[in-house]
Amino acid sequence: MSVPYGTTAYEPHESPESPEEHLARLLGRALNSFELPDETIRRLDGALAYDGSLHSAHHSAGLHRETYRHTWLLADGSALTLWELVHNTAPSGETQHEVYLDEEELGAATARLPLPPDAPHLELPTLVQLAPMPETRHTYIPDGSPDHARRLLRRAENADRPGADIASLLATASGHHITQAFGHPCRTGRPGLCFSLYEHAFLLSNGAEISLWEVEHTATPDGRHMCEVYATEDAARSAMERRAAQVS
Repeated sequence: MSVPYGTTAYEPHESPESPEEHLARLLGRALNSFELPDETIRRLDGALAYDGSLHSAHHSAGLHRETYRHTWLLADGSALTLWELVHNTAPSGETQHEVYLDEEELGAATARLPLPPDAPHLELPTLVQLAPMPETRHTYIPDGSPDHARRLLRRAENADRPGADIASLLATASGHHITQAFGHPCRTGRPGLCFSLYEHAFLLSNGAEISLWEVEHTATPDGRHMCEVYATEDAARSAMERRAAQVS
């Protein structure tokens, strides 16, 4: 991460675990991790960011099966996803973990599980298809979150940044989580022009969640770094497109 404001160091984007640690934990608990291609593991070395979510779940008569999606942002700007299957259908009844390279392999493995059929005397299975990763609840860092919110809003240079009402809410924050948002990058033809988008999610004292979206870019006349903060992802991405169009 560059230092955007002269001699003021940009605040690091904390995470409870590094992308490498997430990968190591997944491979360590998966019984079939040795089946993953060496090339896949090499691509994941040095990943820049990680996010994961529950994809689906099935519970019936004491047996359960869940699938999880694990996605890493790679150094070349692409994303790589691994699929995890968790179940307790083995004869021992112990929870087992498996990992697969694509959703087709995951589906084939899921179909082989000996889950009981629907029957009147059994608890009917419940299949839950959850929303993509951005909808999942974060793991929050309870470390000076109100101060983090104040610093974020203070360095925002856009006139339409969130106002006093949002600042008042964030003064009660009990935790925060920062994630680099990737996908649908803003394209521009000017060499050296860069955009980064971050979600700053805050957990409030009443259990509610609120997110601010930070755009860091160099779409300025002199190429210096600039920070803008918006209340929604759509507003942040629109600002990125607008800035890119102004300098193209």
